[in-house]
Amino acid sequence: MKKTTFGVIVGNRGFFPDHLAKSGRKDILDVLRKNGYNTVALSIQDTKYGAVETFEEAKKCAALFASKADSIDGIIVTLPNFGDEKGVAEAIKRCGLNVPILIQAEPDVAGKMTIKDRRDSFCGKISACNNLRQAGIPFTLTNSHTVKVNSPEFKNDLDDFASVCRIVRGLENVRFGAIGSRPAAFNTVRYSEKLLELSGITVETVDLYEIIGKVDLLSGKEKGVKNKLNAIKKYVPTKGISDDALLKMAKFGYVVDQWVKANQISGTAIQCWTAIEEFFGVVPCTLMSMMSDSLMPSACEVDVTGLLGMYILQLASGTPSALLDWNNNYGNDPDKCILFHCSNLPKSFFKTAKMDYQEIIAGAVGMENTYGTVVGRIAAKPTTFCRPSTDDADGIISAYVGEGKFTNDKLDTFGGYGVMQIPNLQTLMQYVCRMGFEHHVPMNMCEKADAIAEALDTYMGWDVYRHV
Repeated sequence: MKKTTFGVIVGNRGFFPDHLAKSGRKDILDVLRKNGYNTVALSIQDTKYGAVETFEEAKKCAALFASKADSIDGIIVTLPNFGDEKGVAEAIKRCGLNVPILIQAEPDVAGKMTIKDRRDSFCGKISACNNLRQAGIPFTLTNSHTVKVNSPEFKNDLDDFASVCRIVRGLENVRFGAIGSRPAAFNTVRYSEKLLELSGITVETVDLYEIIGKVDLLSGKEKGVKNKLNAIKKYVPTKGISDDALLKMAKFGYVVDQWVKANQISGTAIQCWTAIEEFFGVVPCTLMSMMSDSLMPSACEVDVTGLLGMYILQLASGTPSALLDWNNNYGNDPDKCILFHCSNLPKSFFKTAKMDYQEIIAGAVGMENTYGTVVGRIAAKPTTFCRPSTDDADGIISAYVGEGKFTNDKLDTFGGYGVMQIPNLQTLMQYVCRMGFEHHVPMNMCEKADAIAEALDTYMGWDVYRHV
């Protein structure tokens, strides 16, 4: 991922010690640099201590931010003293940026409450937020009302806020590819392209016949096909898989790659179950696994909103996402369940992985037509899930977000699978069923539920349930 860049506004108010603005500016910029972030901020030559107090200083700050609009992912307002509420609000209003905003207030020290060192940032933050609310500008708060910029707690606040910024920026004019039609048996993955478009998310479609038609024109001797075949063999063990099946996968993957590149696609949802197996003779799972593992998420059964959840999780964490089924109970434990897919999970999810055939539909179309799954046990790690859905009846996009962990509990089955533990799982399942969510759930090996909920609720305006 490219470095996140923050526009920084240092608040100041003349009634309070302005030496705190001077040291506060230095502190926040040092912390951001040490944590790997780029910054855009007024210099000490631009305004007194590089802070914003007056209307003229707010205009200078706004002009600077506007000139760097393409690179600024979010704005951080730091209040080393009370800060001027109007100056902060004017700078943000006038810069024209539609990016997330984090408000931080530096705490007072009990032994330094004289006029020389008193901050009153605790109070100033309330006024700054009040002005932003009046202007209809959404913003994000630190977990504690006041927090030191050089504390571990603020480092965590920054990490989450960077995720919020990546999600909001990443969903801006994103393009997803729907390859083929929704399988007839899967009404559950219906969705509204129009509602997605209202949130800036475009779906580019292509008929599966067009993809297969281009595959049929390939001899297999093309350099791109050979490179794809080598990449498949390097990706997972392919012992027992026929050369014919591997070549079909390579051709299919090459054509999909070319289409994705030509249409500037950020993720794909591909038809399966069971036309591609019956009439082409392989499953696309390995190719989808490879795409997801390389941060080009791919969802099966043309589950476009499932793909959207995978992409959001990826933006939050910078790591690959998977799409699984809420599939089975795990014995009598109310907080555990089995997550499963055939599977196309990225190999980074597994303890070990290999290529195999699709056991579920092999009986219907023949084992020789179902080679290409990536199977194994999912590694025990903390996990975040995020499932968006278009609620056509209410004309909104809704989502649920939460965290759990894959465990090492004993399980003997096939495909890609793992045992998941989620506190209050039964409450979550009640919500999923009553609200009509899909049986697919996007997952990512991270702990980013709070950041995702903040991004989707505060900045995207979606209806979000944060499971706790």
